[in-house]
Amino acid sequence: MKRPPLLFILVTIFVDILGYSMMIPLLPFFVQRQGGGAAIAGTLASLYAFLQLFSGPILGSLSDRVGRKPILLACLFGTAVAYAMFGLANALVFLFLAVTLDGLTGNNLTTAHAYIADVTPPEERSRGLSLAGAAFGLGVMAGPVLSGFLSGYGLSIPAFVAAGIAFVNTLYGLFFLPESLPPENRTTHPVSFNAFAQLKSLFELPALRVLLIALFLLNLAFAGLQTNFPLFSNARFGWTPQQNGFFFAFVGVVAVIVQGILYARLQPILGERRLAAFGLAFLSIGMAGIALTPIAWTLYPWVAVAALGSGSSIPSLSGLISARVGESRQGQLMGGMQTLLGLTTIFGPTLAGLSFERIGVSAPYWIGSGLALLALLAFTRADPRPAAD
Repeated sequence: MKRPPLLFILVTIFVDILGYSMMIPLLPFFVQRQGGGAAIAGTLASLYAFLQLFSGPILGSLSDRVGRKPILLACLFGTAVAYAMFGLANALVFLFLAVTLDGLTGNNLTTAHAYIADVTPPEERSRGLSLAGAAFGLGVMAGPVLSGFLSGYGLSIPAFVAAGIAFVNTLYGLFFLPESLPPENRTTHPVSFNAFAQLKSLFELPALRVLLIALFLLNLAFAGLQTNFPLFSNARFGWTPQQNGFFFAFVGVVAVIVQGILYARLQPILGERRLAAFGLAFLSIGMAGIALTPIAWTLYPWVAVAALGSGSSIPSLSGLISARVGESRQGQLMGGMQTLLGLTTIFGPTLAGLSFERIGVSAPYWIGSGLALLALLAFTRADPRPAAD
């Protein structure tokens, strides 16, 4: 594993998510400042999610053709400009332009994951991806805290700070980041602008199909819980927003420990296949525990079990999938996986919300437990041979 380039990519992921998690809580206030309301704020959030769904696969495919570095730097620079536009916006149209720019260029994860696949040998790839998950978790944790502190000095200050961080990272990458994909390993196929066509082409590979299904079911099990859990905890235990905030901070800490520290120690001992299987089992058990728990404080150990499961299974499955695709298609692969995970963020919250209202407050967690078991069943059917194309 090449440490200096990997460190830059981890910082890039952290900066990307830090800026995003700083800005999203403030988006309604930027809208209000320009005379808009909740409907416009919701429209902007939906626009961002829609653009991210399609931009990630395109950027990943483009990086297979022109290299990772130019795409990463263009995305970082676009993000810096978008955040500066937020801070300077004096009309709603500028907020829409800022969200559009960040939606098109802010999806660094696809190319960053492809870069990690380039600089790590197959046997260490899942460890690199788990560190990426830890960087993601740190960004999610730190962003709202930093945003809350800086917004006390003015609503535009967090936007300008986020822009400055992204711009400094762009300059650092420009001068010090080596290209990870040499010309001889780049694809000569035309860039596909159809995200779903890319995903379809991945499902047509027999070595990937079952693993992709398992990854989809795993993320679908987890996708709706961030929006549903405050409703669940309030209905069952009367938790306040502050109590839920502490709980989500705990979840973030556990995720960072599992993916940033524990996974690196377990992977050489158990390997990706065992970690994926154990992780899916732990996720199913943890979700069932959340559904059954009668005492509020016991949510903490049960969610730790679930976080251990997701933190072990997601990088393991991602690493196993990456090992089955050749170097010239890593960007396409990561882009297709982003589309797959984007679909879970669309269907997951709807599934959780409908089951909560129509079946019962524990239903989303029982369904999540069942989906994790289905993912485990699918995973056991996967071909163990790493047949890269």
